[in-house]
Amino acid sequence: MKQTEDQVYIDKIKQGDSASYAFLVDRYKHMAYTIALRIMRNAEDAEDAAQEGFVKAYQQLHRFEGKSKFSTWLYTIVYRVAITKLEQQRVATVPIHEEITETHLHHYQTPQLEQLQVSEQQNYIKAAIGRLPATEGLVITLYYLDEKSIREIEAITGLSESNIKVKLFRARRVLEEQLRFLL
Repeated sequence: MKQTEDQVYIDKIKQGDSASYAFLVDRYKHMAYTIALRIMRNAEDAEDAAQEGFVKAYQQLHRFEGKSKFSTWLYTIVYRVAITKLEQQRVATVPIHEEITETHLHHYQTPQLEQLQVSEQQNYIKAAIGRLPATEGLVITLYYLDEKSIREIEAITGLSESNIKVKLFRARRVLEEQLRFLL
C-alpha cells in the first residue's frame, strides 16, 4: 500500500505538482534524519544532510524508475550525502535523539534490562547504539528499527550482503556487552 501511494505522489511531482513532495518528506523525514545522524553523529549536521538528501532526491526524481522502493532510493541518497559531509567535516559525537519503541526492545533484551521500565530501557539502548561505530549503528537501526531487509540495506549503503551480516552480528554482540556494562 505504502509503495503504491508513494508512486501516486511521485507521478504528481513528475507532472509538475511540486507541493506533493511535502507528503514524501513528511513520511520519510524521521528515518532520513536517523540515517544521517548515525553517520554524522551530530544533530545539526544530520539535519543538514537529511535536508540536502531530500533536495537532491527531488532534483533527481526524474531518474527514479521504481525498481526499488522509494524509501530505499531516498535513504541511499541521504546516506551518500552524509558520508560525503562527514568526510569533509569530521564532526564530533553527540547523543542520539531517535525514538525506540517498545516493539523494538525485544531485539536487545538481557535479563537485567528486562527489569527496567520501558523508558529506561529505551535510554540504555539509545546509549548503547550511540557507542557503536557509525556503520554498525546505521545497519542495526535500518534492520531492527526501520525493518529493512538485508537487500534494502545493501542498496542503501553499498555494503555487501555478507558484510552487512557480519556488521549485524558484531553490533549485536557489542550491544549485549554494552547493555550488561551499563547495568
